[in-house]
Amino acid sequence: MSGFLNDLFSIEGRTAVVTGGAKGVGAMISRALVRAGCKVLVVARSAEEGERFAAELAREGSCTFLRHDLATMDGVRAAAGAIAQHAPALDIIVNNAGAFSAGPIEAADDASWDREVALNLRAPFFLVQQLLPQLAAAAKAGSPARVVNIGSIAGLWAKSSQAYAYGATKAGLHHLTRMLASDLTARNITVNAIAPGFFPSDMTAGFFTAAPGLKEQMLAAIPAHRLGSPEDVGGAVIFLCSRAGAYLSGAILPVEGGLWSA
Repeated sequence: MSGFLNDLFSIEGRTAVVTGGAKGVGAMISRALVRAGCKVLVVARSAEEGERFAAELAREGSCTFLRHDLATMDGVRAAAGAIAQHAPALDIIVNNAGAFSAGPIEAADDASWDREVALNLRAPFFLVQQLLPQLAAAAKAGSPARVVNIGSIAGLWAKSSQAYAYGATKAGLHHLTRMLASDLTARNITVNAIAPGFFPSDMTAGFFTAAPGLKEQMLAAIPAHRLGSPEDVGGAVIFLCSRAGAYLSGAILPVEGGLWSA
C-alpha cells in the first residue's frame, strides 16, 4: 500500500517555479515542494528576504532564488528567461505572487489598482505564455505539466473586506484558469487554481487590519475553527501536481476550512 501511495502522490525529481515563493502562502508552498523532492525556483522581488529563504530551504533539498519584479512586463520576460535557463523542461508553475490593498472606496487609487491587476492577473498569464516551450518539454500523456494559480476566497464571494482590486483580480484569475485549461489540457498541460481562505501571512494581516474585528468573526465563522496551515495548502499543491491530480484541469479548489463552501 505504501508503494502505491508513493507512486500516486510522488512529485520527486520534478522542477517547479513558485512566484512570490519566499513568504506567506508562497513560502509554505515552496517548503512543501522542496520537502517532496522537487527542485524549486523561487521568484520574488526582495533579494535579501528571498536569498535568506532559499538558503534555508537549500539545507533540505534544492532551492534557487531568482530576483524579479513580476509587476512589470520587463520583469515577467526577464523572469521567464532566467527560469528557462535553469529549467529547459519545467514540470510545475505555481503562480502565487500577488499584491493586496484595502480601504474605503473613497480612498482607492489608480496606482494601487493597476499594480494589483498587473501582478495578480497579468503576470500569471504572460509567465505561462512565455514558458510554454519549457512546459511542453516536460509534458507527457498521463503525466502532464502543471500550472497551479493561487486565487483566493476573495474571488469566490462578494464580501470585499474593502479589497476591491484584490477580489476582482482573484476572480479574474479563477476564470483565466478555466480558459487556459480549455486551451492547454489537450497539450498535456493542466491548469488549476487553489482558492485559499485565511492563512497566517502578511496579506491576511492586511485583511484583518483593514477590517477591525474581522479575525474574530472569521474564526467564529470557519467551520474548522482555525486558520489554514502549511500542510493544508502544501498538500493541495502536491495533490494537484502528482499522478493523483493528473486528470483534473480547470478546477478551482477552495482550501478554506469550509468558510465559503460549507
